[in-house]
Amino acid sequence: MYSLLRPLFFSLAPETAHHVTLSTLQAAYQLGLLPLLHKRPKNYPRTVMGLIFSNPVGLAAGLDKNGKYIDALAALGFGFIEIGSVTPRAQPGNPQPRMFRLTPAQAIINRMGFNNQGLDALIRNVQHSRFATSPSAVLGINIGKNFDTPIENAINDYMLGLRAVYAHASYVAINISSPNTLDLRQLQGSSQLHYLLKQLKSEQQKLADQHGKYVPLALKIAPDLDSEQIIEIAALLMRHHIDGVIATNTTVSRTGVEHLPLYTEAGGLSGAPLREKSTAVIRQLATALQGAIPIIGVGGIMSGEDAVEKIDAGASLVQLYSGLVYRGTELITECADAIAAIKISRYTPQLG
Repeated sequence: MYSLLRPLFFSLAPETAHHVTLSTLQAAYQLGLLPLLHKRPKNYPRTVMGLIFSNPVGLAAGLDKNGKYIDALAALGFGFIEIGSVTPRAQPGNPQPRMFRLTPAQAIINRMGFNNQGLDALIRNVQHSRFATSPSAVLGINIGKNFDTPIENAINDYMLGLRAVYAHASYVAINISSPNTLDLRQLQGSSQLHYLLKQLKSEQQKLADQHGKYVPLALKIAPDLDSEQIIEIAALLMRHHIDGVIATNTTVSRTGVEHLPLYTEAGGLSGAPLREKSTAVIRQLATALQGAIPIIGVGGIMSGEDAVEKIDAGASLVQLYSGLVYRGTELITECADAIAAIKISRYTPQLG
């Protein structure tokens, strides 16, 4: 079905197509048409970060920044949904146009800039979501800082975000790796990250006591890190007992797309050209972490084989975004089935 609709969506400006697609999905969900249009994956449950995931394929942050479409997206059969990034105050993001398709490369460049309606609006949407209030659902909420908050005060925004979403999230993702907020990636530096994680971990423990439940923290990192930086980040994650790491965000590299007209557009590159770079970071993280902290792999997954590659590199779960733009919702089931098949064939003892 999506292969028939894609030319229509691609005839629209990318950001317009984004909103039209979500509105169409919402309408199909409300009319009860999704079961006729989409085959959900089977349940392949696994426990990660102390949470039970119905399958290992999730939605990456950025598609539903304000949590307006949680139930429609969940009806597609994702094992988990991550919404955001959300900032304490609403902000418009960067000027348009700010999203660009590099179709021959199955890639997207975006410089959205954390455009969102703020914490209060997101929490209202979560409270009205059937999925989000279901005890068996896994909902991640991705938090960031406002563009006009000085980087030295970034911890204040993350603390506000953590306190606000804690009661409503299955896990909280800390986004310090978007290339579209000035100086944000500085927080990945050793001293800044140590301070950030120390403060957030302390607050997590207070909130766990206050709410009577433990909500895991996962750090989302960039793909544009060298081996030394990855080792340092892994050490800090273990030192501060962070519950998970999401690898990776978009890249500022343009390797592999230099021949395309839009490659000079500023922003983060996602899609197929990011796959190898993201997987390399996962592999290095897995070596450094030695199983101490689970990895959520994201970046350039365009097929079931790509999802398996992330698992083989050391990820416990995977997330999709750009692949959905180019492949449609069938990618969800394809990835879930592929991961299940490889797990069975490699780790189930053969009889006879």
